Amino acid sequence: MKIGIVGWGQEAQSAYKYLGPDNDYLIVNESRQDDFPVVSDKIEVRYQENDKPIGISGQVEDLGYLKGIDRCDLIVYQPTSYFNLKKYFGNNPSFWSKATTVYDMFFEKCPTKNIIGVTGTKGKGTTSTIIAKMLQTAGKRVHLGGNIGTPILDLLPAIGADDWVVWELANFQLKPASYSPHIGVCLMIVPEHMDWHPDMEDYVEAKGNLFRHQKSDDIAIYFAENEYSTKIAGYSPGKQIPYYREPGAFVRDDGKIVIDEREIIDRSEIKLLGEHNLQNVCAAVTALWQVSPDVKAVRQVLSEFTGLEHRLELVRELNSVKYYDDSFGTTPETAIVAMKSFEQPKVMIMGGSDKGADFDEMAKIVKESNVKHAIVIGQIANKITASLDKVGFSDYSTGLTQMEDIVAKSKDLAKAGDVVLLSAGAASFGLFKDYKDRGDQFKQAVKALT
Repeated sequence: MKIGIVGWGQEAQSAYKYLGPDNDYLIVNESRQDDFPVVSDKIEVRYQENDKPIGISGQVEDLGYLKGIDRCDLIVYQPTSYFNLKKYFGNNPSFWSKATTVYDMFFEKCPTKNIIGVTGTKGKGTTSTIIAKMLQTAGKRVHLGGNIGTPILDLLPAIGADDWVVWELANFQLKPASYSPHIGVCLMIVPEHMDWHPDMEDYVEAKGNLFRHQKSDDIAIYFAENEYSTKIAGYSPGKQIPYYREPGAFVRDDGKIVIDEREIIDRSEIKLLGEHNLQNVCAAVTALWQVSPDVKAVRQVLSEFTGLEHRLELVRELNSVKYYDDSFGTTPETAIVAMKSFEQPKVMIMGGSDKGADFDEMAKIVKESNVKHAIVIGQIANKITASLDKVGFSDYSTGLTQMEDIVAKSKDLAKAGDVVLLSAGAASFGLFKDYKDRGDQFKQAVKALT
C-alpha cells in the first residue's frame, strides 16, 4: 500500500510507526526536519525549501509540497495541515475519502469505549492528569495520552477492553474529528490560536466536535461559568453535566469541594496553586464521579499532586525570592490567572509571538495585581507595552532577547519576599522553539543564579 503522511509532528510520526515498514510512504512537510526517516526505494520525503513563517503549521503560501499526495492509497495528515489541504484539494471527495487523522484511526481501532476526552483553552493537561490519577487510585487500569505528550496511537497496543483512556485534546485534533468520546470534558474556552483559525467561531466549532458525535448514553461535562463551554456542550445529545455548580462538583462558600451533597476535600488541602486550578479540580471530580464516586481516591490525589512542568512550577527560592515557571501559559487569560495566584509583589516576564490576542485586560490586571515591574519580550513587545501605557503602567522594560539576561534583570529588580513569574501570555516562537524550550531556558538560568 502507498501511504501519504502530511506533516511531521508527533501524531504523524506515531502513524508512521503504527502502520509499519511493509508499506511504501510519501512523507510531505512544510519544512525540513532533522528526524525525517531515511529516504529509500520505499520512502520518499518532500518538503518546502523556503523557510516557513514563524508560528503554527498551516501558514505557508506555497503548497507545492502537497503535489501527488492524492495518488496515495491512504493519507494520514497532521491536524495542523487541515487548512493547507482544504486550500489545495478543496472538497474533492476522491481525496478526502482516503484522508484520515490519528484521532479517527484511534477511535476505529481502540478496543475500549471507556474514553474520556478533555479539551479547553488551558488546563487540559492538568485536568487530564488528575482524572487519570484518580481513576488509577480508584483501581482502574488507565492510559493517559494525546496532546499532553504521548501520541495516542503509541498507547493502542497496550489497551484492553475494560481499560480507561484519558485523552487530552487540542483544537487542531478536534477540527476534523468524526468521533466523540464517551465522556467529554470541556474546560474554559477563551480566544486562542487566532493565527490558525479564521475566527473565534471556527475555534469554538472545532472544540464542538468533542461532543457533536456523542450518542444519547454519552456524557458531556462543561464549565458552567463559561459561555463557550456551555454552548459547546449543547451539541451533545447525551447527558449534559455542568461543573463549578450543581449537580457537578463545585466550591462551597466554606471552601469545601462538594458533589452529590458529599464533602470531598477542603481547598486548603489541595496542593495545586491558583483559583483556576479549583476549576480544573471540579472538572476532574465531576468526570470521576461518572465512573467511580470514590472520595478516598479524590482526597489522596488532590492532597499530593503539585502540578505539571511549566505550569506555575516553583523553580527555586534564592535570597527569599521565589521563581516560578508558567511558560505553558500562552494566552493573556493564563497570565492573568497566574498573576492572581500570588499576593506578593511580582516581577513579570511576558511577551512572545503574536497569536492575534488582545492584551488590554492583561495590562489592567498587571496594574491591579501588585506587579512592581514587567520585563516585556518578543515580537509583540510593542503591542503589550501599548496596552500597559493605556492603563498608566510604566514600570516595564524591553529589548532583552537572551534568557540569561532576562533572568539576571529580574534578579536585580526583585527584593526579599517578591515573586519572579515567567507567565508570558503569548506563544514562544521567535526567541524560543516552543513553550518547553522557553521554560527550560528560564529554569536553567534561574538555577545558575548565585
